[in-house]
Amino acid sequence: MGQSALKIHPSHYSERHPVLQGKRLIAFDLDGTLIDSVPDLAAAVARTLSELDLPEPNETKVRDWVGNGAPVLVERALTWALQAPPEPSLQQRAYDAFMGHYGAAPNALTTLYPGVKQALEALYQQGMTLVLITNKPERFIEPLLNHFELLNYFTLCLGGDSLAEKKPHPLPLLHAAHYCQIPPTECVMVGDSRHDMAAGKAAGFTTLALPYGYNHGEPIENSHPDLVLSSLTELLLNAPRPTKVID
Repeated sequence: MGQSALKIHPSHYSERHPVLQGKRLIAFDLDGTLIDSVPDLAAAVARTLSELDLPEPNETKVRDWVGNGAPVLVERALTWALQAPPEPSLQQRAYDAFMGHYGAAPNALTTLYPGVKQALEALYQQGMTLVLITNKPERFIEPLLNHFELLNYFTLCLGGDSLAEKKPHPLPLLHAAHYCQIPPTECVMVGDSRHDMAAGKAAGFTTLALPYGYNHGEPIENSHPDLVLSSLTELLLNAPRPTKVID
């Protein structure tokens, strides 16, 4: 399988970025932070709308709709296609169809961002507690993480339907901190969207942002994170810049 990777052994990373000083837990978003899932999401949206005899959006439009969970993604797609908010019955029908299409092939076109696996491996080996907090439905998390061989790095994985609230509400972050018995002041939220930053700030986490993901067309700097990274490997001092190679 071809994927982006950085050919550096994690033992080469002897130190962490100063922003991680005194931190014991790092919570990561998934879509737009660890993986670029838009191609598969866009394909599922297109199939769903086609079945409803509605126009199909291009991938660029779908990229701006991602981040608030599958129900909101479907609602945004329908609103765009209808040029009006959908009726609840149509929303449910489209959502069910989308979940079927996406669930049939959640990783056909999805790729791992450069440096992700190497950064997770190094942080894991250094003893950091890693958790995953995404608004993606929980049923898709394990298949995707298994596909990219990332599942074992995470102590806890929470989806958008795992708890009563999802990001930007702080509940998933506070739940993770409580579950891992680590105070929020010793926790970090890493994400690509304003929802990640809002959740992190509300939970009392340090907020780290990545500019390459999905933020509804807005610069992530507008959300005032504590630090903007160009790559996850920047969390590791003396890490070389990630490059794309084919395994």
